[in-house]
Amino acid sequence: MSATALGPDEKTSSKHSSISREKLDEKDLETGQTVDGVEVLDGVESLQEGKKIIRNAADVAIAVLTTDDDPTLPVVTFRTVFLGIGITTFASVLGTIYTFKPQNADVSQLFCLIIAYVLGTGMHSLMPTHKFFNPGPFNIKEHSAILIMASTGANVAVGIEILAALDLFYDIRLNAGVAMFQVFTTQMIGYGVAGLLRNLLVYPGHAFYPKNISLVNLLQSLHFGGALNAEKRKFFWLVFLAIFLWEPFPQYIFPLLSAFSIVCLADKGKSDFVRNLFGGGSSNEGIGFFSFSSSWTLISQGYPLVWPLQTQVSSYLGMLLGYVVLISTYYANVFDGRDLKFMSTSLFSRLNTKVYNQTAVITSDYKLNHDALETIGLPRYTTTYSVSQLCYNLSLGSAITYVLVWHWKELKTAFGNMRFLQTSADINDPHYNQMKKYKEVPQWVYGGLFVVCLALSIGLSYAGPNGIVLIPAWSIIFLVVFSFVVSVILGFISSTTGFNISIKYAVQMMAGFIHPGQPIPVMYANLFGNSMAFQTLYMLQDLKLGQYVKLPPRYTFASQMIGSIVGSIFNYTMMKTIVDNNRDVLRDPTGTRIWSGWIVQQYNSASIMMGALGKEMFVLGSPSGYWILPFSIFIGLFVPLPFYFIHKWAGAESKIGKIAAYPVIPVLLLYIGYLPYSVNGQWWTCAIIGFTSQWYMRTRYPKWFAKKNYLLSAGLDGGSQVVLFILSFAVFGASGNEVPFPTWWGNADPDILSVDGCKIVS
Repeated sequence: MSATALGPDEKTSSKHSSISREKLDEKDLETGQTVDGVEVLDGVESLQEGKKIIRNAADVAIAVLTTDDDPTLPVVTFRTVFLGIGITTFASVLGTIYTFKPQNADVSQLFCLIIAYVLGTGMHSLMPTHKFFNPGPFNIKEHSAILIMASTGANVAVGIEILAALDLFYDIRLNAGVAMFQVFTTQMIGYGVAGLLRNLLVYPGHAFYPKNISLVNLLQSLHFGGALNAEKRKFFWLVFLAIFLWEPFPQYIFPLLSAFSIVCLADKGKSDFVRNLFGGGSSNEGIGFFSFSSSWTLISQGYPLVWPLQTQVSSYLGMLLGYVVLISTYYANVFDGRDLKFMSTSLFSRLNTKVYNQTAVITSDYKLNHDALETIGLPRYTTTYSVSQLCYNLSLGSAITYVLVWHWKELKTAFGNMRFLQTSADINDPHYNQMKKYKEVPQWVYGGLFVVCLALSIGLSYAGPNGIVLIPAWSIIFLVVFSFVVSVILGFISSTTGFNISIKYAVQMMAGFIHPGQPIPVMYANLFGNSMAFQTLYMLQDLKLGQYVKLPPRYTFASQMIGSIVGSIFNYTMMKTIVDNNRDVLRDPTGTRIWSGWIVQQYNSASIMMGALGKEMFVLGSPSGYWILPFSIFIGLFVPLPFYFIHKWAGAESKIGKIAAYPVIPVLLLYIGYLPYSVNGQWWTCAIIGFTSQWYMRTRYPKWFAKKNYLLSAGLDGGSQVVLFILSFAVFGASGNEVPFPTWWGNADPDILSVDGCKIVS
């Protein structure tokens, strides 16, 4: 179940900050009814007698997830070790493949959960009973430890993307051992920070991480007995089978179904404007206005069955504004990009529309060649990419103010008297209270991990080929401190909305000012400023998962360590294989239906624009107009304030006050610039499913929603990702050999039409 999230304290009877925006008339509500994110449930024994109304995130987690625990269940078994390492290897390889796909997809934890369950129960059935090898039925704690290992390995580190960008655009190839160890140590820096923030972003009920609710709901359904759980398991496998049989059609046989646009079909590939606004089926084609998809691989990018309604409404409002902003700025020639491609993250020349010749302005020691710059001229972004960066930076600035004004109380509680550094705090959360029987990982262990891995990372930054210093020590320390502070802000938003706000553009611009004329340090700044913050968020989410399933904290710690080690090795190995086999495609600004370098191209573009040419491009008053991009972080600080003041002025219970408090401003701002990447044929389908699930089904059929909504999400995610993995190696070229499906009406020739029938991007 989900709840509306991240908002002002409405002064409910709970000790925790309220997430609800609505004042409910309790006499009109019955058990099982849900209204605007507030559900009346008798889901757990503690709520049955009084039939209390669920008003906040803490009660949601209590009502949907049982706090039951069996401390005697074994955790370290042969199944845990064997399946943990094996599935982590599998997930890390698949996650790396997705990094180089035109779709903005990732490896679902639900997918890893399903594979682990099938194999774990199979091993129990086939192996003889043994204390270590097969101590009994495959249990929830073994399963959760495997899941945490696999999800840690599947979260491809930014370090891998940077290594790919160095290889593709600078012909810099680090020693394999240095590269893998560098990826691992930077992940561990984030892990150290996550441990230090447990009192603020793991233990309390307000930090509930919406995506975890569906995971734990499925885990408990699979492992706990009873007729209800048997019914849930049957439902899950039926959904899994159905999407497994369906997904090959939109993904391979009938791609038109992955982005169906009536306007594109009617246009028959004639109009650039139609493609730019309505197209969305092919990589960097268009922003997908009124385009619909039947591919769950694409639809799942919007988390329509999982994200709280408030988060989804904020994102769709942002997208609606984005359609207007992106199209109007492009055709108004804002940022001088009217003659360029509508969508691309590459750099282009100001003298023509060709890709910028960056090698001509970079010396052999990777510094700016000022004489060559006079001849070649300055580069430029596409208009939509410029607007997107502006919106991402507005979002980051607004996130700081948003958390301060709406969550000052929690910040003060956590940081007052340095309470966040204490291992145990006075936190009244039932799930946390159940964990007190287990030995915790002391704060000094996380602090020591942080210091040791920071020192190692600094040393590795001086181990570049031919004596290249990738980034100086003082810069690493500065960026890590910055990332720690930002992690607190982003952690509040992620833990309550399920949404992660990107800080990569802010980090790159900041690095451009502290490393003028040096593209490599600017690229590497992402490793310590951006990657560390997001590794922190991922690991906080897994720590919360461990708390929900009552996995002893020290086993959670070990699982994340093992997952990071295995993931670092196989992320790097698979990245090298893909880059070596698809070098030309990955450097192309558009890419193909199968492979695209749009993610790594962003790092390269930033290293040139913000590193080599930061002074020329981003200083206030520069002729490029790009100075507004870094300045937008400052502007963003003020955006949430009118909404907050209106809420206070009108009153929390007034309609105006509720409307002003409802949008998650950082999410809304980011989604204005979210579309000019990858493929966009799925968002209107996401909106329909999201409102159907999180509003209609939740309010009209609350019992079905509570029992099956998250199982539906789990089955769809799991089945579609199994299919995509098979197709990637069988026909999409991950094994080195691509096998295109024959062209027909539902699978247009890519040299003539885009997937959805719009004009191709030339």
